[in-house]
Amino acid sequence: MNTVASWPMAAETWLDERGKGAWIAAMVLGFILFWPVGLALLAYMIWSKRMFTNCSRRSRTARTALGSSGNTAFDAYKADTLRRLEEEQANFQDFLKRLRAAKDKAEFDQFMEDRARKTDSADSAQA
Repeated sequence: MNTVASWPMAAETWLDERGKGAWIAAMVLGFILFWPVGLALLAYMIWSKRMFTNCSRRSRTARTALGSSGNTAFDAYKADTLRRLEEEQANFQDFLKRLRAAKDKAEFDQFMEDRARKTDSADSAQA
């Protein structure tokens, strides 16, 4: 499930996989399109030390963490735990969706009640 909040992390991973050159290209493009974006990217690159280290090494380490460890019992435990966490995340996302829908419905119902009251008071004022 792809949410609005997850796109920065996906973009960061995508840029990390392509290395420091991709980060620099994104920063230059940010300066060209809208200078505060380029400045923010530069600050982030310095803060996260992407400017001074090899980004692709970090992403390779993350990918190997998801691979096999060589211990079948641990790999089975890790796979089960990741599956359970993904299921919990999906359930939580569904819960948040239902919560937002309930809040939106309550706000809409309140709006319709207020509108009906205003219409009724306007009709009784004209009569």
